[in-house]
Amino acid sequence: MQQVTVRVPASTSNLGPGLDCLGIALRLYNYVTVTRGAKPRPHAIVSQAADLFFRHARCASFPFSVSIRGDVPRSRGLGSSVTLRLGILYALNALTGNRLDRLSIFRLCVQLEGHPDNAAPAVFGGFTVAQSSASVSLARGKRHACPKFQRFEVAPRLYFVLLIPEIEIRTSIARKILPSRIARDAAVENCANACAITASFASRNYEKLRGAFGDQLHQPFRTKLIPLLPGVITAAEKADALGAFLSGSGSTICAVTLRDRDRIAAAMKRAARSAPSRTVIVTADNHGARFVRSPTIGH
Repeated sequence: MQQVTVRVPASTSNLGPGLDCLGIALRLYNYVTVTRGAKPRPHAIVSQAADLFFRHARCASFPFSVSIRGDVPRSRGLGSSVTLRLGILYALNALTGNRLDRLSIFRLCVQLEGHPDNAAPAVFGGFTVAQSSASVSLARGKRHACPKFQRFEVAPRLYFVLLIPEIEIRTSIARKILPSRIARDAAVENCANACAITASFASRNYEKLRGAFGDQLHQPFRTKLIPLLPGVITAAEKADALGAFLSGSGSTICAVTLRDRDRIAAAMKRAARSAPSRTVIVTADNHGARFVRSPTIGH
């Protein structure tokens, strides 16, 4: 085997109150093709993923090239960096005889990302609740201990309406503006909302999601980077979405609904006003990363 293509789903994370913990895989994909022996092009993300893989798989490195195609936009809060890192890890594992299992690949991806909220759904599919890397470090004293996670399939009747602005947001910048301390009341509210979201997805009683996406940990502060956020969320909810939130660190804003998805998309687009943006309506991906025969776009 000299060439492998991996299809990796986009993911929406945080879901408002579940900072660095909650995530959902979406039917929006990137296709990562790794060709053994081809002349590589220097790329920091590629080199870091490859070095980590060869070290943990305990096998000799070899030259390879990487190409990526697909519909997941960069720096928009939809896990684009995970699609590349995970695609490389999966492909190199296949090209070296599948030395690592899926859980081991997940651990490596979390180590590269620094948090599991996008990595977990991208690997396993569905809705995932993952223990953040920071809490793992504090609890076990190990910087790269594997986070615990739970996974639930998402029914196809639930839709995700994405407003994707033409604004790139670097995660590092979006994290720097967050406060180091928050009020106890805010923390309690976030915990309650994150638990309500988890219970709704676990039971598939999605109507219970209504009113549960409120957040006090990151969205109020990231509005400085994405001023249209409050207006778009309000417009989605007035159009009868179950709720809406900033996807990851942005700039994508995601609304969740069981009906009237086109009307909600139109309302979000109007609320964005003059800000260049587009809307995409998708359902959840319950499979996670998979091998495909060729990087054909379209699904």
